[in-house]
Amino acid sequence: MWDVTAGGCRVGVPAGLALTMNRTIAALGTTIFETMSQRARNGDVINLGQGFPDEQGPRELLEAAAKAVLDRSSQYPPMRGVPELRAAVAAYYAREQALDLADDEIVVTSGATEAIAATLMALLEPGDEVIVVQPLYDAYVPLIERFGGVPRFVSLVPPDWRLPLGAIAAAISSRTRVIMLNTPHNPTGSMVQPSDWTLLSRLCVKHDLTIICDEVWEAMIFDGSRHVSPLAIPQLRERSVKIGSAGKIFSLTGWKVGWACAAPRIAGAIAKAHQFLTFTTPPSLQWAVAEGLQRPSDWHVAHRDGHADGRTRLVEGLRSAGYAATAGPATWFIHVDLAASGIALTDVAFCERLITDGGIVSIPFSAFYAQEPETGHVRFCFTKHTHVLDEALKRLARFRTTLG
Repeated sequence: MWDVTAGGCRVGVPAGLALTMNRTIAALGTTIFETMSQRARNGDVINLGQGFPDEQGPRELLEAAAKAVLDRSSQYPPMRGVPELRAAVAAYYAREQALDLADDEIVVTSGATEAIAATLMALLEPGDEVIVVQPLYDAYVPLIERFGGVPRFVSLVPPDWRLPLGAIAAAISSRTRVIMLNTPHNPTGSMVQPSDWTLLSRLCVKHDLTIICDEVWEAMIFDGSRHVSPLAIPQLRERSVKIGSAGKIFSLTGWKVGWACAAPRIAGAIAKAHQFLTFTTPPSLQWAVAEGLQRPSDWHVAHRDGHADGRTRLVEGLRSAGYAATAGPATWFIHVDLAASGIALTDVAFCERLITDGGIVSIPFSAFYAQEPETGHVRFCFTKHTHVLDEALKRLARFRTTLG
């Protein structure tokens, strides 16, 4: 009865019914984050996999959103974002990163993923090549391919997970249009160094390339390192797109309020793409985020530091239990090197056994690779209640004893 055609273009349809699907989309599975979180919902399993906090989020923003729902408009806001939020984004980056952004350089989107999609839709022609750096957010490659691009892969270099500048240079061809970066980086927590931007700027100028920089973790840096956006580099100011996320800045991941910042020529093209994706973002959330961004720097520092105890607790507990755990400078994640921990399992096998035998959900680094996926590293999220982390660490310690 069911006709499943190789290549993924006809799936789950009655025989004889012609229903053609896009090959890129039809071939996709469910994202690893949703898959693992669903497994955590089934039974007594602790979710240290998907990156979201246990807390509700800052009360001030929740109240601002509720007030906006009741007292302000719920009709279509301006397509590029309410003026208050665009102004707040510009002021926030001026204060926190010394960036000078004009109103026509900011496009508000329904989350950072939509900002990435709109940017790729705006920039790519069929056959254009995009250099992407593994490990990578799993949305990058399907979006690149769906908009006609061709991904070219390079990989970060452990144990420091530094950007492979030589490999990036070698990957550039006459068809290369974009270099796609993520800093601070998920899942490793590493960051593009200021000196790296110097070489990247030379490559981009020489080969007329654009940088798309996913900077959603820019407000979650825990070791005092300084985040540098390509928009802060003079040679890259007119050829870079900065992607931001209120969900990460304010620990409100379900709000899905993001933005793309770029020179007017690029931002205008992104806005044209955005109007045919989500068109707008809920205005009540935009006004609430604007209020949050206007809060002083010490408020933002305190909010970030509210996650620091969990970071320390998890990494120290993992090490005490016999895991080679590393906390990068940024993000909400700790990662474990299985080989260095004396664990002779692949990352996928480890994560599977940890669910069934340990009652803990984690994420294998191989889920962040499109090529050469086995890495032997596993990611854990630390933005959880203290009692949840303590119970998780007990389980992880017991599980470690079963591995020899």
